[in-house]
Amino acid sequence: MQMSLVRAASIRLSSRIDRGALAFLLLFVSACHAAPRLAPAPAAPAGAGGLSRLQREIETILAGPALTRSYWGILVRSAKSNNTLYSLNAGRLLMPGSTMKIVTLAAAAERLGWDYVYDTQLVAAGPIESGTLNGDLIVVGSGDPSILDGEAVASGVFADWAEALKANGIRTISGRIIGDDNAFDDETLGPGWTWDDLPGRDAAGVSALQYNENTVQATITPGAAIGAAALVRFAPPGSGLDLDNELTTAAPGTVPSISARRSAGSSRLELRGSVPLAGEPVVRIFSVDNPTLFFVTVFRDTLISHGIEVRGPAVDVDDVTGARPAAGGTVLSIHHSPPLSDLATRLMKNSVNLYAETLLKTIGAKAGAATFEGGRTAAAVALQPWGVVPAGVVQVDGSGLSRYNYVTAEARHGADARRRERRDARAVRGIAARRRARWHTRREDERDGRGRERTRKVGHARQRSFARGLRDDRGRRAARLRHRREQLRHDARGGD
Repeated sequence: MQMSLVRAASIRLSSRIDRGALAFLLLFVSACHAAPRLAPAPAAPAGAGGLSRLQREIETILAGPALTRSYWGILVRSAKSNNTLYSLNAGRLLMPGSTMKIVTLAAAAERLGWDYVYDTQLVAAGPIESGTLNGDLIVVGSGDPSILDGEAVASGVFADWAEALKANGIRTISGRIIGDDNAFDDETLGPGWTWDDLPGRDAAGVSALQYNENTVQATITPGAAIGAAALVRFAPPGSGLDLDNELTTAAPGTVPSISARRSAGSSRLELRGSVPLAGEPVVRIFSVDNPTLFFVTVFRDTLISHGIEVRGPAVDVDDVTGARPAAGGTVLSIHHSPPLSDLATRLMKNSVNLYAETLLKTIGAKAGAATFEGGRTAAAVALQPWGVVPAGVVQVDGSGLSRYNYVTAEARHGADARRRERRDARAVRGIAARRRARWHTRREDERDGRGRERTRKVGHARQRSFARGLRDDRGRRAARLRHRREQLRHDARGGD
């Protein structure tokens, strides 16, 4: 995502430069400017020979013919002493691209904490009598981006909810399946996102109810003869996209050529181009227009596939007409997302923009304004105590997709250093928790004469509880493993 124009890298220096220390080299490059050669900042005296080699290597790279028209911002600091080892344009604003996610994640860890989880509730808006919910079933979201499509429609979280409803004696729902996404505002797209990004997954809109990262997989297969229309199949069904298919079948051996267009606020997806006759199916990932409606539509289909009759349609709460759902209601089930520490892995390793935009709105919601602007304000407040000057960050979205974002290498370093501090502090707490768990295990062994097996179980349960700062939940491990499997299946079907 814009990484051809803007790049960032973190490089660990060898021990011969600063033995025992970790130093991070932050590089930002924009291919829009000529690159003036500024003198590097003075290096720390220790390890002068290694530092000289570092400076020569950086200058050699920057002098390469491929970079003569580029512009760099570089900052190298020792993670041991925090001394500046090398600096070039470190205070200049450059477009950060996906490295804006570092700023967003650091602010989210500061404001929310690594143990933060999203809750999604199922609420019965009516009495349950003789196996029938006489009213609407409302899904109340808080922004969980991690509910993914499994191997089939009736799988994963939605399947668990269907079984939970049946456990509550519900076999029929007389009303609608309503998606309540009011935890966030209704602006799904970030400022400055370009129109040609909108059909793809990078520009998937953010909502308080999100399913399959607000995307569908399109499998495109050639027709029976040259010139015939290509076939397009969406999975999972229920995306709400209105397909305008102008794809054709080209001669065998040609390269697939597919372009997509979808305007903001429109469900009409235009596909143009061709795929070769007798060629392998081509897979593309496209964003949906209304994430909330997509969520409740697939959920309704899952309920029906599990034997629950649903008489009303799937509806976005903003589009409810006629009878409004009854106030209050009975909470039937609550789904908890993995903690932020796990969500961060998906965000940073796979560079999923949706997670960053969700976190930005979430920290805004925690501060009282669940909007992009509220998130930007909350992130700026979080940055100030870290020594990041406001002029060093111009943030308009969470992921860096917008070309209105600008960050200096100094600000990026400050955010990354704070993120590592928060991560390291959490690891220290985990070590302390394990020590406390071992102490409790020994104490149980001394007091309880019912055997080693009970002692082991008590110790492990308390270790989990202390380490996460949460109540012991025996189903959490299974849920996290299942969530990871669904992520792997999702990526295997064409994800990043």
